[in-house]
Amino acid sequence: MSIEIISVIVLFVSFFGLLVYGVPVAYSIGISTTLTLILNIIFMPSITTVAQRMTTGIDNFALLAIPFFILAGELMNRGGIATRLIDFAKSLIGSLPGGLAFVNIISAMLFGAISGSAIAAASAIGSTLTDKMESEGYPREFSAAVNISASTTGLLIPPSNVLIIFALASGGTASVAALFVAGYIPGILVGLAIMIMVYIYAKRNGLPRADRVNFKKLFIDFKNAILSLTLLIIVVGGIVAGIFTATEAAAIAVVYAALLGFLNRGLKVSDFKPILLKSAKTTAIVMFLIATSMAMSWLFSFEGIPQLLTATILDNFSNPILIFLIINIVLLIVGTFMDITPAVLIFTPIFLPVAIALGMHPVQFGMIIVLNLCIGICTPPVGTLLFVGSGVAKVSVTKVIKPLLPLLGVMVLVLMLITYFPDLSLWLPRVFDLID
Repeated sequence: MSIEIISVIVLFVSFFGLLVYGVPVAYSIGISTTLTLILNIIFMPSITTVAQRMTTGIDNFALLAIPFFILAGELMNRGGIATRLIDFAKSLIGSLPGGLAFVNIISAMLFGAISGSAIAAASAIGSTLTDKMESEGYPREFSAAVNISASTTGLLIPPSNVLIIFALASGGTASVAALFVAGYIPGILVGLAIMIMVYIYAKRNGLPRADRVNFKKLFIDFKNAILSLTLLIIVVGGIVAGIFTATEAAAIAVVYAALLGFLNRGLKVSDFKPILLKSAKTTAIVMFLIATSMAMSWLFSFEGIPQLLTATILDNFSNPILIFLIINIVLLIVGTFMDITPAVLIFTPIFLPVAIALGMHPVQFGMIIVLNLCIGICTPPVGTLLFVGSGVAKVSVTKVIKPLLPLLGVMVLVLMLITYFPDLSLWLPRVFDLID
């Protein structure tokens, strides 16, 4: 057995073994990478190599957008934006059967898109709506399930930190601007699919509907929410138009969110210390994950794992439909036990060459891997969003699973549509001349 094969075995066995043992993902990645490099005498001392690759991996201007978007999300969470979006959504669609559930979905989509964070959306919308939904006859576990599934749309609808990370992991084959524009249709499709399931559930169970509001009330709520919604136009429009980069857009989002928070009287100067501390902690976690994942990605390239996997798949399977189905199944399984950031960084270099070899555009693959992992963060055993959403709703995870399953089912259906109908991901970027 060659040293290359032994290295691959050591890498994967040590990595998954550490995960099963309960070691945090970032440490598991770093330790397994170091152990694998120890086998290669050429690279001794291995720790130096790992440190170098971690440092160079995060030495990227585009990654500066991540701490800015994290900070902007925290400012929005504290600045009263969620309440204004909920009021607007309630006026818009609250009169439908199961109206508050629809309000939950629309609000999570809007807040998730503005903040770029599924966790922030689940926390802000769930903490505001869950008690109100229960008081009007909605099962608490159903409210949590709707909030959890709808919050994932914020990872597809720009601005999204995960799409920036995928752009980095793709090695420049997919631009941030193209990914941002491509995310709209998949994100909206996920939201619409969840709405359809909620409508069916509402009709079967006789869930209440709110009174229809008059045009004046709708206009007032829209006016209160318009400044929050304008942030999407400024950030994404500015990037697409070439006025500024994603990093510059993120910095503008911070300034805009702070000014809007003061304007809404939801922010005080004393709020900045806890906001900055929480943002710094979140940024540190994300950047450490990226650093260790980039070291492992480099090791993949050195060992020739992507090329080996591509050749193996193409030699043993000839049907692209079957190959993409296998890739989706693997990513769905991966998503159940690995957080979205390291999963994107680790598995993009592995599966992207296969997808490109089969004629898939990198932007379309970006939508596929992100939606796969969005489903994963809603499922146990790791399921970050599942635990956050359940915690906010104050209901056990086991109770949330049953109402969540049909919603995850329609998300998988949307995933299949995006996989086998490329225009769902590529039409908008082509309209804006962002891809060929």
